[in-house]
Amino acid sequence: MFEEFKKFAMRGNVIDLAVGVVIGTAFSGIVNSLVKDVIMPPIGLLMGGIDFSNFFVTLKGPDVLTLADAQKAGAVTINYGVFVNTVINFLVVALALFLLIRTINRMQAPPAATEAPPPPEDILLLREIRDSLKQRS
Repeated sequence: MFEEFKKFAMRGNVIDLAVGVVIGTAFSGIVNSLVKDVIMPPIGLLMGGIDFSNFFVTLKGPDVLTLADAQKAGAVTINYGVFVNTVINFLVVALALFLLIRTINRMQAPPAATEAPPPPEDILLLREIRDSLKQRS
């Protein structure tokens, strides 16, 4: 069983997947910082200095101004501003992956054009009969 597991774990696909997960995790940290520190501040500035992460609705608990204060007070909240940030994170990741895969696909050489295999013998015979009949008419 150990040998079988070793063979499975050392296959290229498993190792590629592990590398992809590690790089994806690191990449998500970069994207989170990009959205939080680069993209959202100008959007918030354009909207009058609004911080999306503080958009929430209090369902139960004290009425406070920030999400951090509501969480400290134990209030039940719907944090739709955090959701907006998460959606923007997703869109940035999806766009970056799309551009990366598109670039990789363009860099790969197109598949070599292979010649079609010769037609079977019966097809060749039928073509000869057809051509012969055309010549008679």
